[in-house]
Amino acid sequence: MKALTFTLRETPPERLDLSPLTPEKLASVDKREIGKIRLGMSKRGLTVSDLFKVSGSDLKTIVFEGGSERFDRVGTGLVDGTIRVVGDVGAQAGRQMRAGLITIEGNAGPHAGSCMRGGRLEIMGNAGDHLGGPLAGELAGMNGGVMIVRGRAGAFAGDRMRRGVAAVLKGCGEYAGGRMIAGTLVVTGGVGRLPGYLMRRGSILLDRAPQELSPSFVECGAPDSSFAAVMDRYLVADGILKRPLLGKAPGKFGGDNAVFGTGEILFRR
Repeated sequence: MKALTFTLRETPPERLDLSPLTPEKLASVDKREIGKIRLGMSKRGLTVSDLFKVSGSDLKTIVFEGGSERFDRVGTGLVDGTIRVVGDVGAQAGRQMRAGLITIEGNAGPHAGSCMRGGRLEIMGNAGDHLGGPLAGELAGMNGGVMIVRGRAGAFAGDRMRRGVAAVLKGCGEYAGGRMIAGTLVVTGGVGRLPGYLMRRGSILLDRAPQELSPSFVECGAPDSSFAAVMDRYLVADGILKRPLLGKAPGKFGGDNAVFGTGEILFRR
């Protein structure tokens, strides 16, 4: 059975809310009614049939052939199945997903993986600011699952992260892991200013020493090597990295002591 495929006809003239197009939400919709689902976020109110050619019937696997930075909220609340986007997406891809797999074969906008609680989100290109982070007024960001950015991420990656593993493979902007509550943020390729700013718990794993830390972090000497070894094995076994990240004798900073935090920043010496 062929995947349910939405082939983009042309560049969308307005921002789209694609949150209705997930396996669990479409399961309760008659297939003849899918084309009538409203996606447009302006007065025009564009529908599925206005924007896409629809083919296939396997609701467990959804494919978007063609992407756009105007594709907002792809896979929001996903609880089962697979979504693949052949192209770019806009804001909040994978927000609040609980299970399943989302693969984006291009770039993603801000708040990708915002408040996700489970599943796996993989972005082959770059991601915007606030990767995994909460929206205004929310108290916690990423709360479980695995998120991988094969390119670069913007500022505030892992903001208020609470659980799960987030990995950025080509560097990220300032305040990576800022206000972390728990969880693990992995960054290779370098980080910007003040990683771990105001973090309370959790772990930030880096492939090199950070260039500018908040003065309320302290160097801790040799850390417990068992956690570093376990994470190295996991990252390689899961295909996130090709070789160990931290090695046998990583360095460690603890903090953020400005909020009496007990978090850690581990880095390869």
